[in-house]
Amino acid sequence: TVADGGLLGVLVNRRGYPRWQGCPEGRSAMTHIILVRHGQTAWNRAERFRGLSEVSLNSTGLGEAHAAARRIVSTWQVDAVYTSPLKRAQETALAIAQRCGLKAQPCDGLTDLNFGEWQGLTFEQVAETYPEQYQLWLTAPQKMRVPGGETTSKVRRRAMETLRELLAAHPEGTVVLVSHQVVCKILVLAMMGLPVSRIWHIKQDNAFFSLFVAEHA
Repeated sequence: TVADGGLLGVLVNRRGYPRWQGCPEGRSAMTHIILVRHGQTAWNRAERFRGLSEVSLNSTGLGEAHAAARRIVSTWQVDAVYTSPLKRAQETALAIAQRCGLKAQPCDGLTDLNFGEWQGLTFEQVAETYPEQYQLWLTAPQKMRVPGGETTSKVRRRAMETLRELLAAHPEGTVVLVSHQVVCKILVLAMMGLPVSRIWHIKQDNAFFSLFVAEHA
């Protein structure tokens, strides 16, 4: 369920899996995870696969990053900001970190899915050049390996391992993670206990952010 301008709330346990029950007061610590997708780039507008390509935010994306930063700072006391090392994510994270009086820390586990031979191509070009693989990407992404790239299962493993490491480093407080559409979707699905095959059932628009609360027993 998505509500409140794109704010998604799920209670998860320390291992990053769903825990729907409430926690008795005083029995555990909590970590708030704010998962943010980077702001818009020219390649988003052109519907071009980005992956590991370095693309800066456009003027709209910079505005989105600062708007997200204002919203986050007005609602939470942020203790740390981590970001994919790719430029579009770092620029988004910088806007948030500066408003929080923090430094954005690069984190390889938040890097976008490697789209290999598709990077730089438009969706239309990929559909024409790789019709069967593109159709599989749209219908069964969990079975798809992009030529020269990586699988969604690999992204899920590294992203969840990163999340567990950050939860161990921050047993309390609020942490912002800035990443990419595919990574954000995969993390949301993983924390809700849903498979990657549901990736097209949720939205993660530019500068969209989701809130998760991790319980530490």
